Amino acid sequence: MSMVANWSYPNPIRFGAGRIVEIGEACAAAGITKPLLITDRGLAGNPITERTLSLMDEAGLGAALFAEVDSNPTDANVAAGVAAYRDGGFDGVIAFGGGSGLDLAKTVAFMAGQIRPLWDFEDIGDWWTRADADAIAPVVAVPTTAGTGSEVGRASVITNSESEEKKIIFHPKMLPVQVIADPELTVGMPKFITAGTGLDAFAHCVEAYSSPHYHPMSQGIGLEGMRLVKAYLPRAYADGSDIEARGHMMSAAAMGATAFQKGLGAIHALSHPVGAVHHTHHGTTNAVFMPAVLKFNADAIRTSFDRAAAYLGIAGGFDGFCAFVDDFNTSFDIPRTLTELGVKAPDLDKLTKAALKDPSVGGNPIDLTEADIRALFEATL
Repeated sequence: MSMVANWSYPNPIRFGAGRIVEIGEACAAAGITKPLLITDRGLAGNPITERTLSLMDEAGLGAALFAEVDSNPTDANVAAGVAAYRDGGFDGVIAFGGGSGLDLAKTVAFMAGQIRPLWDFEDIGDWWTRADADAIAPVVAVPTTAGTGSEVGRASVITNSESEEKKIIFHPKMLPVQVIADPELTVGMPKFITAGTGLDAFAHCVEAYSSPHYHPMSQGIGLEGMRLVKAYLPRAYADGSDIEARGHMMSAAAMGATAFQKGLGAIHALSHPVGAVHHTHHGTTNAVFMPAVLKFNADAIRTSFDRAAAYLGIAGGFDGFCAFVDDFNTSFDIPRTLTELGVKAPDLDKLTKAALKDPSVGGNPIDLTEADIRALFEATL
């Protein structure tokens, strides 16, 4: 089976090892002649970034770079990126990196032509209709981790630096117009990032599959996404240069983000405020919360996870699945508690209030009360 393919769903994706060489063609297909490559600080001097900039240059696109992006991107990062974009007279963005770089890049492309402030476009009701859709710049997305799946998403998570809250900015036209999914770009990921991002993809699939909303397409995608993570994350973790495993994980990441159109749940509602206040790694934080949330949701999801366990080759139905998750986390050295994750003296009142307001709450199969959320935080301390 050749792992090279062109997909049109959920957006045009050039999938396969080595396809970063098509960056010029992808920009042409997106109508971009002068792109700004946006990534995070950690990737700025990295060989994969340098190579991509030189491929852009060879294609006559210049080699402009913006990398003032924090690991949990903020409104200040957005403002700096928009200023760089406007000052440089660019006509599109290459979003390059993990979830942070992709989310920031998509938001810069979205905000570059807007006159209203960022928080006017938060994902509440129909606020996205406030945007001037014609002023949104096109994005070519190039993921370098296999986790968030932001390359196939129409939203970004940005931290409000004043309130220390993660906010979701949404617009249908934030969906990248071209994606290059090249697993070779993920080969250099350190082990803890391979694990954390891979478990982020797993959490997306698990929560989408658990969501009570009706979306059978997402249900199927989430189930197969779980299978790919179970089969290939251990291989990618053991040997970072295993291109087959890296490729399947890149697919699983895109699948998780496609599936969560069906909804997320308590794992993400709890994880977002912890990341915003304590700057923890998002996927790793999700993994810490998963066992407690599965237990909490047991009555609502037992039957569907009995079926999932059978498909995944896990004995013991839902209970077997929970035991698998514990062992899976342990195999990647995931901390068992928030304390082990480095969360010092958490303000549980603040975190609980933020979690209750998080949009992910609506996708949890059991309605969450303030007391429930607080108990879940306490269970993971």
